This record gives sequence, structure tokens and C-alpha cells, in this order.
Amino acid sequence: MEFPILSLYVFAPVLGMAAIFCIPSKREDIIKTVGAAAAAVPLLIGIYLFAAYSDDGKIHYYESMPWISGLNVFYKLGMDGISAPMIVLSGLVGFLAVVASWGIEKQVKGYFALILLLLAGMNGVFCTLDFFLFYVFWELMLLPMYLLIGIWGGPNRVYAAIKFFLYTM
Repeated sequence: MEFPILSLYVFAPVLGMAAIFCIPSKREDIIKTVGAAAAAVPLLIGIYLFAAYSDDGKIHYYESMPWISGLNVFYKLGMDGISAPMIVLSGLVGFLAVVASWGIEKQVKGYFALILLLLAGMNGVFCTLDFFLFYVFWELMLLPMYLLIGIWGGPNRVYAAIKFFLYTM
């Protein structure tokens, strides 16, 4: 069995989020550094996966295991010709979003934890091969986005968060 590199790609931000929860709220510099490091891991993995990818019409880095047997739901991840550039782009945008957020001063710990959870959901959406798992990652992505808009958004953030919720419901 190969190393589950796509699982690491998807869940590295969650590990970073867990590390952020262990850091005292007063240590904002460490929180931001851990957030950037956790976002850099998917970027580096995405660059590696894209560079090693050969478009031969097959699914690469395939991972599969039963998840909910009664419903025939599997934990399946893989990379094909469509998801390969999206994996790199997701890693790049996630890392840039974290670095661009270093100016955040309000509830830094919660912000960086949510943005890493959002990144994990985004990464999962682009790697999944099972529709049920796709839905789980999609919903995992929507909750942090709603909170990020509602708490750290602009002057009309509550209105924007409600609109976001209604459009994605």
C-alpha cells in the first residue's frame, strides 16, 4: 500500500487547526506562524503531486476504504486530469489567504482555525471520488465560510452571511 499522500494533503490543515487550539490566545505570532505552516503543507504536496502527474487517463494516488458499509459509501480519494490543477490552485490560494490574513487582530485563534478548516474542506472537494464524501467536504467548507463572513466580514457582514447561507442552502 502506498503512502496516503492525498489524505495528508486534505487533513494537514486540520492538524494545524488542532495545534492552534493548543496555543494560548495571547501568542498571536505563533498562531499565525502555525497557520502559515499548516497551509504550506498542502501547497507543497500539491506542487509535488502536479509535477509527478502524468495524464494517461487514469486516477493517480488512489485511496479507498469502506466508510459507511450499509449505504455503500467509501472514503475514496484520487487525482485525475481535472483535479490535478485544482489541487495546486487550492493549495496556493489557501496559503496566500493565510499569509494575507496576518493583519487580523480580532479573535486571531478562531480566525486561523476556521480558515484552516475551510482549506481542508476545499482540498477534500477536489480530491474526493465518492459523491457522499464530496457532500461532506462541501458542507465542511460552508460552515467556516459562513462564520468567517459573519464575524470578520465588512460593514454588512451579517447581511452577507445570511445571503451566503440562503444561496448555499
